[in-house]
Amino acid sequence: MSNLAKSLESECQIVSGCDALKRVISPKSRDLGGFSVKRILPSKDVKSVGPWVFFDHMGPATFEAGDGINVRPHPHIGLATVTYLFEGEIQHKDSLGTDATVLPGDINLMVAGHGIVHSERQTPQMMQQAHNVHGLQLWLALPKAFEECEPSFHHYDKDILPVVDLPGGQAKVLIGNAFGCSSPVKTFSETLYVEVAINEGESIQLPHVEELALYVVSGALKVGSFSLGDHHMAAFNEEKGITVTAQSTTRFALIGGGALGPRFIEWNFVATEKSLIDNAKERWQRQEFPTVPGDDEEYIPLP
Repeated sequence: MSNLAKSLESECQIVSGCDALKRVISPKSRDLGGFSVKRILPSKDVKSVGPWVFFDHMGPATFEAGDGINVRPHPHIGLATVTYLFEGEIQHKDSLGTDATVLPGDINLMVAGHGIVHSERQTPQMMQQAHNVHGLQLWLALPKAFEECEPSFHHYDKDILPVVDLPGGQAKVLIGNAFGCSSPVKTFSETLYVEVAINEGESIQLPHVEELALYVVSGALKVGSFSLGDHHMAAFNEEKGITVTAQSTTRFALIGGGALGPRFIEWNFVATEKSLIDNAKERWQRQEFPTVPGDDEEYIPLP
Protein backbone atom coordinates (compact mmCIF):
# COMPACT_ATOMS: atom_id res chain seq x y z
CA MET A 1 0.00 0.00 0.00
CA SER A 2 1.15 3.47 -0.76
CA ASN A 3 1.31 5.95 2.12
CA LEU A 4 3.65 5.70 5.09
CA ALA A 5 2.59 8.98 6.66
CA LYS A 6 0.87 7.32 9.58
CA SER A 7 3.23 4.38 10.00
CA LEU A 8 4.85 5.65 13.18
CA GLU A 9 1.49 5.95 14.96
CA SER A 10 1.66 2.27 15.96
CA GLU A 11 1.92 1.94 19.72
CA CYS A 12 4.98 0.13 21.00
CA GLN A 13 5.51 -1.00 24.57
CA ILE A 14 8.44 -2.44 26.51
CA VAL A 15 7.57 -5.79 28.10
CA SER A 16 8.72 -6.61 31.62
CA GLY A 17 8.74 -10.05 33.18
CA CYS A 18 9.67 -11.89 29.97
CA ASP A 19 13.34 -11.84 28.94
CA ALA A 20 12.64 -13.10 25.41
CA LEU A 21 10.35 -10.19 24.52
CA LYS A 22 11.84 -6.84 23.53
CA ARG A 23 8.74 -4.94 22.37
CA VAL A 24 5.05 -5.53 21.72
CA ILE A 25 3.58 -3.49 18.87
CA SER A 26 -0.11 -2.67 18.64
CA PRO A 27 -1.52 -1.83 15.19
CA LYS A 28 -3.04 1.37 13.97
CA SER A 29 -6.03 0.63 11.76
CA ARG A 30 -7.15 2.74 8.84
CA ASP A 31 -10.48 2.45 7.07
CA LEU A 32 -9.94 2.73 3.33
CA GLY A 33 -13.59 2.91 2.32
CA GLY A 34 -14.65 -0.29 4.04
CA PHE A 35 -11.25 -1.91 3.72
CA SER A 36 -9.34 -2.19 6.98
CA VAL A 37 -5.54 -2.06 6.94
CA LYS A 38 -3.64 -2.68 10.17
CA ARG A 39 -0.15 -1.17 9.97
CA ILE A 40 2.47 -2.76 12.25
CA LEU A 41 5.84 -1.79 10.79
CA PRO A 42 7.49 0.61 10.88
CA SER A 43 6.56 1.64 14.43
CA LYS A 44 7.97 4.32 16.68
CA ASP A 45 10.56 2.09 18.36
CA VAL A 46 10.82 -0.82 15.92
CA LYS A 47 11.68 0.42 12.44
CA SER A 48 12.61 -3.00 11.05
CA VAL A 49 12.99 -6.69 11.84
CA GLY A 50 15.86 -8.20 9.88
CA PRO A 51 15.34 -6.90 6.32
CA TRP A 52 11.59 -6.30 6.85
CA VAL A 53 10.71 -2.60 6.98
CA PHE A 54 6.94 -2.63 6.36
CA PHE A 55 4.14 -4.91 7.55
CA ASP A 56 0.45 -4.44 6.71
CA HIS A 57 -2.43 -6.75 7.62
CA MET A 58 -5.12 -6.30 4.95
CA GLY A 59 -8.70 -7.07 5.99
CA PRO A 60 -10.46 -9.33 6.37
CA ALA A 61 -12.80 -7.25 4.25
CA THR A 62 -15.97 -8.02 2.31
CA PHE A 63 -16.73 -6.13 -0.90
CA GLU A 64 -20.00 -6.01 -2.81
CA ALA A 65 -20.10 -6.67 -6.55
CA GLY A 66 -18.55 -3.76 -8.42
CA ASP A 67 -16.31 -2.79 -5.50
CA GLY A 68 -12.87 -3.90 -4.36
CA ILE A 69 -9.19 -3.06 -4.00
CA ASN A 70 -8.21 -0.41 -6.51
CA VAL A 71 -4.63 0.81 -6.02
CA ARG A 72 -3.52 2.92 -8.98
CA PRO A 73 0.00 2.68 -10.43
CA HIS A 74 2.71 3.91 -8.05
CA PRO A 75 6.52 3.59 -7.90
CA HIS A 76 9.01 1.80 -5.63
CA ILE A 77 12.79 1.78 -5.25
CA GLY A 78 15.24 -0.08 -3.02
CA LEU A 79 12.87 -2.78 -1.76
CA ALA A 80 11.03 -5.97 -2.63
CA THR A 81 7.31 -6.29 -2.01
CA VAL A 82 5.90 -9.60 -0.76
CA THR A 83 2.17 -10.24 -1.06
CA TYR A 84 0.55 -13.22 0.65
CA LEU A 85 -3.21 -13.83 0.74
CA PHE A 86 -5.32 -15.98 3.03
CA GLU A 87 -8.46 -15.27 1.01
CA GLY A 88 -9.43 -13.50 -2.21
CA GLU A 89 -7.54 -12.45 -5.33
CA ILE A 90 -5.50 -9.42 -6.37
CA GLN A 91 -4.41 -8.59 -9.91
CA HIS A 92 -0.82 -7.34 -10.05
CA LYS A 93 0.44 -5.40 -13.06
CA ASP A 94 3.83 -3.73 -13.30
CA SER A 95 6.09 -1.77 -15.62
CA LEU A 96 7.95 -4.95 -16.61
CA GLY A 97 4.79 -6.09 -18.37
CA THR A 98 3.82 -8.55 -15.61
CA ASP A 99 0.12 -9.37 -15.34
CA ALA A 100 -0.29 -11.86 -12.49
CA THR A 101 -3.13 -12.89 -10.22
CA VAL A 102 -2.20 -13.36 -6.56
CA LEU A 103 -4.11 -16.33 -5.14
CA PRO A 104 -4.28 -17.55 -1.52
CA GLY A 105 -1.10 -19.34 -0.47
CA ASP A 106 1.06 -18.06 -3.35
CA ILE A 107 4.03 -15.72 -2.96
CA ASN A 108 4.46 -12.73 -5.26
CA LEU A 109 7.90 -11.14 -4.95
CA MET A 110 8.38 -7.86 -6.80
CA VAL A 111 11.97 -6.55 -6.71
CA ALA A 112 11.95 -2.79 -7.24
CA GLY A 113 15.70 -2.20 -7.51
CA HIS A 114 16.37 1.18 -9.14
CA GLY A 115 12.70 1.64 -9.96
CA ILE A 116 9.46 -0.14 -10.80
CA VAL A 117 5.80 0.88 -11.06
CA HIS A 118 2.86 -1.38 -10.26
CA SER A 119 -0.87 -1.42 -9.62
CA GLU A 120 -2.99 -3.67 -7.42
CA ARG A 121 -6.63 -4.16 -8.30
CA GLN A 122 -9.34 -6.79 -8.09
CA THR A 123 -9.63 -9.14 -11.04
CA PRO A 124 -12.60 -8.42 -13.34
CA GLN A 125 -14.07 -11.78 -12.36
CA MET A 126 -13.94 -10.94 -8.65
CA MET A 127 -15.52 -7.54 -9.26
CA GLN A 128 -18.59 -9.21 -10.72
CA GLN A 129 -19.57 -10.74 -7.38
CA ALA A 130 -19.40 -10.14 -3.66
CA HIS A 131 -15.99 -11.26 -2.42
CA ASN A 132 -13.59 -11.28 0.53
CA VAL A 133 -9.96 -10.16 0.71
CA HIS A 134 -7.59 -11.04 3.56
CA GLY A 135 -3.82 -11.13 3.59
CA LEU A 136 -0.46 -9.66 4.51
CA GLN A 137 1.67 -7.27 2.52
CA LEU A 138 5.32 -6.74 3.46
CA TRP A 139 8.34 -4.88 2.17
CA LEU A 140 11.90 -6.02 2.65
CA ALA A 141 14.82 -3.65 2.21
CA LEU A 142 17.38 -4.70 -0.35
CA PRO A 143 21.02 -4.81 0.78
CA LYS A 144 23.09 -1.86 -0.43
CA ALA A 145 24.72 -4.00 -3.12
CA PHE A 146 21.30 -4.77 -4.65
CA GLU A 147 19.23 -1.67 -3.94
CA GLU A 148 19.83 -0.31 -7.46
CA CYS A 149 19.62 -3.67 -9.24
CA GLU A 150 17.44 -4.30 -12.29
CA PRO A 151 13.75 -4.69 -11.32
CA SER A 152 12.27 -8.18 -11.51
CA PHE A 153 9.13 -10.12 -10.66
CA HIS A 154 8.92 -13.65 -9.26
CA HIS A 155 5.79 -15.73 -8.68
CA TYR A 156 5.80 -18.89 -6.56
CA ASP A 157 2.82 -21.21 -6.59
CA LYS A 158 1.60 -22.40 -3.20
CA ASP A 159 2.25 -26.04 -4.14
CA ILE A 160 6.04 -25.54 -4.23
CA LEU A 161 6.30 -23.87 -0.82
CA PRO A 162 7.29 -26.42 1.87
CA VAL A 163 4.81 -27.30 4.62
CA VAL A 164 6.06 -28.83 7.89
CA ASP A 165 3.88 -30.81 10.27
CA LEU A 166 4.16 -29.59 13.87
CA PRO A 167 2.61 -30.90 17.09
CA GLY A 168 -1.00 -29.86 16.69
CA GLY A 169 -0.42 -27.76 13.60
CA GLN A 170 1.60 -26.86 10.52
CA ALA A 171 4.20 -24.35 9.39
CA LYS A 172 4.50 -23.08 5.83
CA VAL A 173 8.01 -21.85 5.05
CA LEU A 174 7.40 -18.91 2.73
CA ILE A 175 10.93 -17.44 2.63
CA GLY A 176 14.17 -18.70 4.14
CA ASN A 177 14.95 -21.74 6.26
CA ALA A 178 12.92 -23.00 9.24
CA PHE A 179 11.83 -26.26 10.85
CA GLY A 180 14.24 -28.24 8.68
CA CYS A 181 12.92 -26.93 5.34
CA SER A 182 14.03 -24.32 2.82
CA SER A 183 11.78 -22.16 0.66
CA PRO A 184 12.60 -21.76 -3.05
CA VAL A 185 11.74 -18.03 -2.92
CA LYS A 186 14.62 -15.76 -3.98
CA THR A 187 16.45 -13.91 -1.18
CA PHE A 188 19.06 -11.14 -1.14
CA SER A 189 20.13 -11.47 2.51
CA GLU A 190 19.25 -13.71 5.44
CA THR A 191 15.45 -13.57 5.41
CA LEU A 192 12.74 -15.47 7.29
CA TYR A 193 8.99 -15.51 6.63
CA VAL A 194 6.85 -18.36 7.94
CA GLU A 195 3.10 -18.87 8.38
CA VAL A 196 2.16 -21.10 11.35
CA ALA A 197 -1.19 -22.53 12.46
CA ILE A 198 -1.44 -24.45 15.74
CA ASN A 199 -4.24 -25.73 17.94
CA GLU A 200 -5.11 -24.59 21.43
CA GLY A 201 -2.68 -25.84 24.10
CA GLU A 202 0.08 -26.76 21.66
CA SER A 203 3.60 -25.33 21.98
CA ILE A 204 6.38 -24.84 19.43
CA GLN A 205 9.94 -23.62 19.62
CA LEU A 206 10.64 -20.75 17.27
CA PRO A 207 13.51 -20.81 14.77
CA HIS A 208 16.55 -18.74 15.69
CA VAL A 209 17.72 -15.78 13.60
CA GLU A 210 19.52 -12.55 14.50
CA GLU A 211 16.26 -10.55 14.54
CA LEU A 212 12.85 -12.16 14.95
CA ALA A 213 9.26 -11.02 15.38
CA LEU A 214 5.89 -12.75 15.50
CA TYR A 215 2.52 -11.36 14.40
CA VAL A 216 -0.74 -12.95 15.57
CA VAL A 217 -3.16 -12.96 12.64
CA SER A 218 -5.90 -14.61 14.70
CA GLY A 219 -6.03 -16.28 18.11
CA ALA A 220 -3.69 -15.73 21.06
CA LEU A 221 -0.28 -16.94 22.17
CA LYS A 222 1.56 -17.14 25.46
CA VAL A 223 5.24 -16.21 25.59
CA GLY A 224 6.52 -16.98 29.07
CA SER A 225 3.94 -15.33 31.32
CA PHE A 226 2.91 -12.80 28.68
CA SER A 227 -0.26 -13.21 26.57
CA LEU A 228 -0.14 -11.85 23.03
CA GLY A 229 -3.52 -11.21 21.44
CA ASP A 230 -4.50 -11.08 17.80
CA HIS A 231 -3.26 -8.24 15.59
CA HIS A 232 -0.23 -7.63 17.83
CA MET A 233 3.43 -8.16 17.01
CA ALA A 234 6.08 -9.35 19.46
CA ALA A 235 9.68 -8.37 18.68
CA PHE A 236 12.14 -10.70 20.40
CA ASN A 237 15.57 -10.32 21.88
CA GLU A 238 18.23 -12.45 20.23
CA GLU A 239 17.74 -15.64 22.23
CA LYS A 240 17.62 -19.31 21.31
CA GLY A 241 14.92 -21.69 22.40
CA ILE A 242 11.98 -19.27 22.48
CA THR A 243 8.76 -21.25 22.93
CA VAL A 244 5.19 -20.07 22.37
CA THR A 245 1.95 -21.77 23.40
CA ALA A 246 -1.43 -21.33 21.71
CA GLN A 247 -4.18 -20.15 24.05
CA SER A 248 -6.72 -20.84 21.30
CA THR A 249 -6.52 -22.05 17.73
CA THR A 250 -4.01 -19.55 16.38
CA ARG A 251 -2.55 -18.42 13.08
CA PHE A 252 0.60 -16.31 13.18
CA ALA A 253 3.42 -15.10 10.96
CA LEU A 254 7.12 -15.17 11.79
CA ILE A 255 9.40 -12.60 10.18
CA GLY A 256 13.08 -11.93 10.66
CA GLY A 257 16.62 -12.38 9.42
CA GLY A 258 19.94 -10.62 9.56
CA ALA A 259 19.97 -6.91 10.39
CA LEU A 260 20.66 -4.68 7.37
CA GLY A 261 21.17 -1.40 9.18
CA PRO A 262 19.06 1.77 9.09
CA ARG A 263 17.07 2.81 6.02
CA PHE A 264 15.45 6.02 4.86
CA ILE A 265 11.76 5.42 4.14
CA GLU A 266 9.57 8.00 2.44
CA TRP A 267 6.28 7.27 0.72
CA ASN A 268 6.97 4.13 -1.38
CA PHE A 269 10.73 4.55 -1.43
CA VAL A 270 13.39 2.78 0.67
CA ALA A 271 17.10 3.59 0.44
CA THR A 272 20.41 3.66 2.27
CA GLU A 273 20.92 7.29 1.23
CA LYS A 274 18.44 10.18 1.26
CA SER A 275 19.70 11.35 -2.12
CA LEU A 276 18.30 8.19 -3.77
CA ILE A 277 14.85 8.98 -2.42
CA ASP A 278 15.06 12.64 -3.47
CA ASN A 279 16.04 11.52 -6.95
CA ALA A 280 13.14 9.04 -7.11
CA LYS A 281 10.67 11.73 -6.03
CA GLU A 282 11.89 14.04 -8.80
CA ARG A 283 11.69 11.24 -11.37
CA TRP A 284 8.12 10.42 -10.36
CA GLN A 285 7.05 14.07 -10.48
CA ARG A 286 8.53 14.37 -13.97
CA GLN A 287 6.89 11.04 -14.93
CA GLU A 288 10.24 9.51 -15.87
CA PHE A 289 9.45 6.09 -14.40
CA PRO A 290 8.26 3.47 -16.90
CA THR A 291 4.50 3.01 -17.23
CA VAL A 292 2.42 -0.11 -16.59
CA PRO A 293 1.27 -1.72 -19.86
CA GLY A 294 -2.51 -2.00 -19.85
CA ASP A 295 -2.83 0.29 -16.82
CA ASP A 296 -1.22 3.57 -17.84
CA GLU A 297 -4.12 6.04 -17.71
CA GLU A 298 -4.02 6.64 -13.94
CA TYR A 299 -1.33 7.07 -11.30
CA ILE A 300 -0.94 8.12 -7.67
CA PRO A 301 0.66 11.59 -7.45
CA LEU A 302 3.59 12.24 -5.12
CA PRO A 303 2.02 13.31 -1.80
